[in-house]
Amino acid sequence: MRILFIGDIFGRPGRTMVRDRLPELVRSRQVELVIANGENAAGGFGITPQISEELFDLGIAVITTGNHIWDKREIIDYFNAADGDVRHPARRILRPANYPAGTPGFGMYEGKVGDTPYAVISLQGRVFLPSNDDPFRVADELIGRTQAKIILVDIHAEATSEKCALGWYLDGRVTAVLGTHTHIPTADTRVLPKGTAYQTDVGMTGPYDSVIGVQKELVIQRFLTSMPARWEAASNDVHFCGVYFECDDATGRATMVERIIIPERIGQPR
Repeated sequence: MRILFIGDIFGRPGRTMVRDRLPELVRSRQVELVIANGENAAGGFGITPQISEELFDLGIAVITTGNHIWDKREIIDYFNAADGDVRHPARRILRPANYPAGTPGFGMYEGKVGDTPYAVISLQGRVFLPSNDDPFRVADELIGRTQAKIILVDIHAEATSEKCALGWYLDGRVTAVLGTHTHIPTADTRVLPKGTAYQTDVGMTGPYDSVIGVQKELVIQRFLTSMPARWEAASNDVHFCGVYFECDDATGRATMVERIIIPERIGQPR
């Protein structure tokens, strides 16, 4: 199977970049499954039902998230509406699976491409983030629950060490472990020895004339003065960042992986 994972879609600039670039990427690489992190899709903070459905209409099958999932309160009612309805589109928006029991929403999605089953798991790290349930043990539980061989894990975490450790921990048991949250793509894209595609952070699909998506002047002032400020999304120098990988349908093992960065100003992969 040929799979594309899109890094954190940040605000309208990121959504526009996905709309403009995704069709050609799908065509040129014959992508069969598209997954994206969308926790910053609504103005850089959270996601709404309307925006999630716009992303689904662009061909994204599953949306993972992270610590900003609750920034738009309407997403809670959307999750609650999907209880007992496996066909509801909210089932394809994942909040981290290691949130406490009883939290609205869903942490794993199981689907099919043709006759081939796949699973997507969303996890959140605990280093420098709220201390939720252990993502390592929750991963064990969910992997044991699914019959799919093709399993993608989005680890939304602050610390490089935590993401890297999870990659090694799951090597050979899942198809890909891809990091999100820090919005800067890392240069460690590879297939681990037992067949798991890995990258510590996929990077942000959004404006890079910024500080991780926010207008840079606001963030600089915060560092200079320690005074609170209202964050506003930036809009310039938008990049599409993602990871493309291929895997064996029978075993779920990744056979290749490629980091994708498409700058707005050039318009060609590099």
